[in-house]
Amino acid sequence: MSARTANRGSVSRMPGRFAVSHSELDAPDAARPTRYHRERAKSIIMRNSSPDLPFTQSINPYRGCEHGCIYCYARPNHAYVDLSPGQDFESEIFCKDNAPEVLRDSLRKRGYRCQPIVLGTVTDPYQPIEREKRLTRQLIQVLVDCQHPFSLITKSSLVERDLDLLAPMARAGRASVAISVTTLDNRLKGQLEPRASGGRERLRVIRELSRAGVPVSVLVAPVIPFINDHELEDIVEQVAQAGASSVGYVLLRLPHEVGPLWQQWLAQHYPDRADKVMGIMRELHGGAVYDSRWHVRQTGQGAWAALLRQRFEKARRDAGLDVPRREALDCSGFRPPGAHGQLALW
Repeated sequence: MSARTANRGSVSRMPGRFAVSHSELDAPDAARPTRYHRERAKSIIMRNSSPDLPFTQSINPYRGCEHGCIYCYARPNHAYVDLSPGQDFESEIFCKDNAPEVLRDSLRKRGYRCQPIVLGTVTDPYQPIEREKRLTRQLIQVLVDCQHPFSLITKSSLVERDLDLLAPMARAGRASVAISVTTLDNRLKGQLEPRASGGRERLRVIRELSRAGVPVSVLVAPVIPFINDHELEDIVEQVAQAGASSVGYVLLRLPHEVGPLWQQWLAQHYPDRADKVMGIMRELHGGAVYDSRWHVRQTGQGAWAALLRQRFEKARRDAGLDVPRREALDCSGFRPPGAHGQLALW
């Protein structure tokens, strides 16, 4: 498969599931090729039972993410394939080449019950290699063929490529898109999300999707104390002007190996406020860097969390988005794929 060279941030291969050595944390940034690996999926629909997440079924056609967001809560997943949550997560990308076929087989099973599927809950479904592989587009095509409701979560402008599939499904009440917007400051974006689309580009994508009739929800995520929280009101206002139908926010989450990676990044880029940031993070989580409890992990607790919530709610009201609009997608039109249906190659 093809390889692309890009500057990689932070840690290289780590030994062990949750272990992080000082030598690895202190390793300088290096240029590494992006390597793509074929992965044969045995199953493709993941089922979620977490009570604080708004979906029960999801699909992730890729493992790892070239966007390189230092805060990504999905980084620890790479340890399950004996790779590091640092540089390996950004440069060792697994492509589930048979995902469309496995999805079609799953949807035709006699006991399958139609519920909306979300694409991209762990890894962005619009990886750069998606331009060539088109796995996400093929998955969407399977869902369109079956009139199966779905949503996408992305921060990539590549989602516009698939408007011809998204718009008709959206008009039928069977498709929506969620866009995350972290910052509108390109300098900060380059530090936090080095290979993701810029904030202004995401506003443009929100506008284009909305004009095409696709409902767009926005997550201001993650909100980071003393790094980007000052942008909260501006982001909410601007995504509303771009046509977003709803907006939410999520605090910075630092599970497992993400904590040490984040603290290394923070010391490198913001040494003047690193202690202050981590002090607030511990205040938000009862003295720990992270609290994984449901209903707390995404919003925190305490005075700072309450103040942020008040700021967000006021910003949402001021932007005319005071009532959350999470409309259920329509499952009534679902029809299982035929036993001998042929996958449309896009």
